[in-house]
Amino acid sequence: MRTGDSGFSAAGLRRLREVLARHVDSGKIPGLVALVGRGEETHVEVIGTMRHDGGAPMRRDTIFRMASTSKPVTVAAAMVLLDECRLRLDDVVEPWLPELADRRVLKRIDGPLEDTVPARRPIIVRDLLTSTFGLGMDMTSLGTPIMNAVFEQGLTPNLPEPMPEPDEWMRRLGTLPLMHQPGERWQYHISNDLLGVLVARVTGQPFETFLRERVFDPLGMKDTGFHVPADKIDRLPPSYVPDPQAGELIMWDEAEGGRHSRPPAFQGGGGGLVSTVDDYHAYFQMLLNHGKHGGERILSRPAVELMTTHRLTPEQTAARSAMARDNVHVSFGQGQHGGWGFGMAVRTYRGDYASIGQFGWDGGTGTSTYADPDKQLTGILLTQVGMSTPDSARLIHDFWTTLYQAIDD
Repeated sequence: MRTGDSGFSAAGLRRLREVLARHVDSGKIPGLVALVGRGEETHVEVIGTMRHDGGAPMRRDTIFRMASTSKPVTVAAAMVLLDECRLRLDDVVEPWLPELADRRVLKRIDGPLEDTVPARRPIIVRDLLTSTFGLGMDMTSLGTPIMNAVFEQGLTPNLPEPMPEPDEWMRRLGTLPLMHQPGERWQYHISNDLLGVLVARVTGQPFETFLRERVFDPLGMKDTGFHVPADKIDRLPPSYVPDPQAGELIMWDEAEGGRHSRPPAFQGGGGGLVSTVDDYHAYFQMLLNHGKHGGERILSRPAVELMTTHRLTPEQTAARSAMARDNVHVSFGQGQHGGWGFGMAVRTYRGDYASIGQFGWDGGTGTSTYADPDKQLTGILLTQVGMSTPDSARLIHDFWTTLYQAIDD
């Protein structure tokens, strides 16, 4: 559906739909919802079914597991606190996160957990915002004692056992040494979950409550949260992962009785949200509008500029690039082209059709959400198929190619 002149050609939008439909017709993607927007105009494609064996058709208001595309949204809570000077970029985090006091740092990334040196300085808020506090998901270090300990302690999502409640999660995190000195190296994911705990402790509110009051409700994001209420559960499709050998879809998480059917013990800023294309469009449009939604200011203009500007040193960027090369959904996605801001990728070079400055991220459950300030464009593609094979990634790649080729102004 489309209203007005959005700067997209009719032929280009037809090609967009044809390419998306081709992926669904292949049987590898049961269904999808895609939204492209420029200014106030939007075009939405709803294709396929909720389940791989048919069933109810996809709807525009289908609710999806956002996975790591939660990161660009949940970081807004910390930016609100920066705007209000309840946090400062260079504040030491120990007053709120005492579990992170007196850190020890591994001498070698693959060394025993006891072989450490003292941290050269405390962890500060800036380290959490840039994912450089010293511990994270390092896919280049799988099988090392520290990465094994991260998994064994249940510090990451998507394992059979859910993450523990925040205080217990912090206690476990505090038992581990850092992998790198604070501020030294970019590492994925754990910083974003840690930011949620920090926001909750600073505000004295559950992370979701603060997000809802200061971000979701003002933006009209009525279907975004960390679980799906019972009266909306019929709008949540099952989540599948393709078998890497056979390619057939395996059920990963059902809707009824699944991990998003009830409030989680841990509200994960790194990957816990569920949402819809329209809710995410409202958020990314707010960022393109420099923090404003209608007449209401959600974030200051400088806060948005900080979030969406490349923040890493060349050494930190090298670590991020290594992860991009070694992870299917990232290496096929928009996020491989350069840098990182706060909670999201920021494109620093022209590697395909998109403009330098494009920002957003991709999610392992088959989601992709970006905005392009140069073209004043938003794109959101949501599916229910995870990234264990390249199929979802190829769909995402083709979505962005056909979105940009449709621009006609």
